[in-house]
Amino acid sequence: MYPVIEWKNNKVYMIDQRLLPLEEKFIEHSKYTEVADSIKNMVIRGAPAIGVAAAMGIALGVLNEKKNYLKEFPKIIEVISSTRPTAVNLFWAVERMKGVFEKFNYDYDILKKRMVEEALCIDREDVKINKKIGKNGEVLLKSGQTVLTHCNAGALATAGYGTALGVIRAAYENKKDILVIADETRPYLQGARLTVWELQKDNIHVKLITDNMSGYLMSKGLIDAVIVGADRIAKNGDTANKIGTYSLAILAKFHKIPFYIAAPVSTIDFSIASGKEIPIEQRPKQEVINFRNQRIASSETEVYNPAFDVTPHDLISAIITEKRVIYPCFKEEIKKLKLIKQITL
Repeated sequence: MYPVIEWKNNKVYMIDQRLLPLEEKFIEHSKYTEVADSIKNMVIRGAPAIGVAAAMGIALGVLNEKKNYLKEFPKIIEVISSTRPTAVNLFWAVERMKGVFEKFNYDYDILKKRMVEEALCIDREDVKINKKIGKNGEVLLKSGQTVLTHCNAGALATAGYGTALGVIRAAYENKKDILVIADETRPYLQGARLTVWELQKDNIHVKLITDNMSGYLMSKGLIDAVIVGADRIAKNGDTANKIGTYSLAILAKFHKIPFYIAAPVSTIDFSIASGKEIPIEQRPKQEVINFRNQRIASSETEVYNPAFDVTPHDLISAIITEKRVIYPCFKEEIKKLKLIKQITL
């Protein structure tokens, strides 16, 4: 498995996902502000990976503030927290790092060690969680099926292995013959650039389609299931994911195709009742009118560019977590997951 994000010699290294698949380049970060910029500018993306990056960025900030660490810590938290508003894993990781800080801030030498340990723990835990998601979810897929996925919910979106692609990987490892259909995922083309690259690396059969082909393929009986990741899940099961997910869910419902969400329990926001409360990040218009510095629309063009949409829970067939697969009624099942989470803390 290729590295997505690494902590080495008190620096953070990330593969620059903006350049894939044409160039595999790692960026070195020695300051927390550099990590924040990379999260905001999508050097690294995907909710679980953002959480890991946030934790490492906070640890880096503490390491670089020996004299003023007590004073500077709130600023570090503020800068990291302001990068991507929709991905709840970011705030989950921030809270974990805040907990370590509050416990050990009486002694700087102990604190810096514990902060690094916690960030690395979050990194390791994510891979284990993703493999459990894969194991729990692969039973939903049968050999010979064709699975459509949107955006990138693979190793690149996590610390490794992936959520939606983790389910597909687990099926592949169990000798199931799965064909993956990846859509482009405009405007950032995470499906075309990242998902296809990942699956080709693992020798998993994948075909690329444009975003507006999905309905046609479904109408021809060429899609057996849809599986995507998530950036935030409300208590009732409403799910925020990459823009375009909602449209796929409607198409899947119409064509009676199961629509699955794969995400860790940390992606569930137990503080909000429904998707109406999920903040939707608005991205710059340049991402729509340009690609790799090539203008595809005039500079005067007005643009909508929400990064995410919300899929209502009644369009979702199941949510695959590391604890178990849950089915409607999601409100009750998510309440049970919260109890499991509290017991295992």
